[in-house]
Amino acid sequence: MKYKMIVSDLDGTLLNDKKEIDDNTIYILNELHIKGIEIVIATGRNYYMAKKMIEPIRNLNPVVLSNNGSVVRQSHNDKVLSYNYLQPSFFEKIYNEGIKRNLNPFIHVDEYDNGYDLIYEKEEFEKEYSGYIKRDYDRARLIKFDPLNTDKILSVCYFDEYIKLRDFGTEMTNPGYYNTIFNRNLGNLALLEFLHREGCKWSSLKTYAKHKGILPKDIIALGDDNNDLEMLKNAGIGIAMTNGTEETKKAAKIISKYDNNNSGVYHELKELFELK
Repeated sequence: MKYKMIVSDLDGTLLNDKKEIDDNTIYILNELHIKGIEIVIATGRNYYMAKKMIEPIRNLNPVVLSNNGSVVRQSHNDKVLSYNYLQPSFFEKIYNEGIKRNLNPFIHVDEYDNGYDLIYEKEEFEKEYSGYIKRDYDRARLIKFDPLNTDKILSVCYFDEYIKLRDFGTEMTNPGYYNTIFNRNLGNLALLEFLHREGCKWSSLKTYAKHKGILPKDIIALGDDNNDLEMLKNAGIGIAMTNGTEETKKAAKIISKYDNNNSGVYHELKELFELK
């Protein structure tokens, strides 16, 4: 089978724990690009951060599915190819239910061109959001939420203890209105996200691949966390990182022999494409 596209998650997959793409991985991606295979990035990160992280492979002009596929951009010119915004009325319901549980969200918004990507309403943000928002991150804005008048919502996020968020996410699951993603590969904490019902890496990837004339069976997907599950299940070959969650390992066809700190992506692609 001739694969035509490789889609990779960033954190825990393409990036090592220093948040870098190692030289071996850069080499193999360049070799595959030369062979005509398209490289796509699919990440839970916002586009601004993702673009910074993939600077070492900017020559490949990868399309970036950021915020778990809620917005898709071309990295060489920042052009938006597609987006899915969560409806304000759904945000209102999620927000109110969270407040009842003493949970306050931060929100990823599609305001890249206006210089910010994240909004929050708690002044003591480092404590309130368990360090998710860093003090030196200058693309976050402090505002008082007005749910019904909040535009361009990519994801409503909660970063807290696993059990607390698990119960909230389970109670709020409603695939008819929105998509819920629960990321666990984050140490003692977890990240719960509410997105548009089509806000999913696989959904956006499938649409983009179809536009390019590429079938699911022609795609190799790599990931390590639960936001990668659908991608790993439905791609021609899904590769879960050995450092990934148990759920991703069960969903994938292959588990990498090496982790993200030891060129795991490089070794799997080298073997699959029989490169020296």
